[in-house]
Amino acid sequence: MHKSINLIAMATVLCHLPAISAVLDPDRADVLYHSYQGGGMTIDGPSVLVRKKTSESVAVTGYYYLDSISSASVDVISTASPYTETRHEGQLGLEYLHNKTMMTLNLRQSSEDDYLAKSFSVGVSQDTFGDLTNLSLGFSYGDNEIKRNGDDNFLETSEQYRIRAGVSQIITRNMTAALNFEAISDKGYLNNPYRTVRYIDNNLPSGVGYQPEVYPETRNSFATKLSTSYFLPYRAALFLHYRYFTDSWEIDASDIELGYRHPIGESLELEFKVRYYQQTQAEFYSDLFPYKDAQNYLARDKELSDFNDMTYGIGITYTLPSYLSISDWPSEASLQWDYIDFKYNNFRDPTAEGGVGNEPFYQFSANVVRAFYSVYF
Repeated sequence: MHKSINLIAMATVLCHLPAISAVLDPDRADVLYHSYQGGGMTIDGPSVLVRKKTSESVAVTGYYYLDSISSASVDVISTASPYTETRHEGQLGLEYLHNKTMMTLNLRQSSEDDYLAKSFSVGVSQDTFGDLTNLSLGFSYGDNEIKRNGDDNFLETSEQYRIRAGVSQIITRNMTAALNFEAISDKGYLNNPYRTVRYIDNNLPSGVGYQPEVYPETRNSFATKLSTSYFLPYRAALFLHYRYFTDSWEIDASDIELGYRHPIGESLELEFKVRYYQQTQAEFYSDLFPYKDAQNYLARDKELSDFNDMTYGIGITYTLPSYLSISDWPSEASLQWDYIDFKYNNFRDPTAEGGVGNEPFYQFSANVVRAFYSVYF
């Protein structure tokens, strides 16, 4: 089962600050190919976005995203067989601009063989203080249906509520900043129906037994993010992001990202970035439990363990000349590559030698590639 959190999509949008002024963006069409490879997982596929203004006050957006997933990750091969699946995601958005107030509505659906996610979100933003400040507020609701392949009797559900608030500020002619807050409430079936935990069992030849994960049915999270950009005299820019996350499962996480964009002539732009992320483990996580049913809640998902990662990224954007553009519409192409190094501090590799509970801590690297082509019309 491929959960609805998509790392590639998140990496694409996190580097952009919210819009400062209440003006509808230009009409555009985007084509994207994305690829993630690392840790025994391959995720790739295309996406298409078309955005069209119907008037100076209304714009409609249609979006389609496809993931093809094949996994032989350490989580899978330790207790099950590699698998392949496909995820389809579609989204329809509506924007309405009235004076200096922007209102948005988005409907989204994501489907797999064993997972169906539906959500809607609404938002409003307002320019104020001479258009130097933008205030925003948003709400989202998601409803998920979880199945388990091979078990027709398995059916669970979960819900998610999100509240967002933010402020963006033009500080000087060269500097902007944004502060955003988000509160999330999840309830229902929140774990993966295929994942298991392991525990010591000296009655078995291997010395280890397995049982299904058991998670709490609620999770409350809070995140805050500070972003700032500084524009240099020669059209270059520096940007900095810092985000802090905490939740009711006792996970505390933070990440910091520093980037630099540099123009070359009138048509090329290079981007370099480095990002560091670290988190603590969930209170009910353990790599190896002392015995079966050792506690009420049990988890061995490595994403709930104590780990950190470092990302190094480079991108290039090329503004196409008119003779290479469609109908002389402005267009650009870009290629972005991220290298991510993951290190887990209390999740051991069960496929390695060393004996139960003494295996080396797991680590791996991943490559994320995104190729864009955008046309503005």
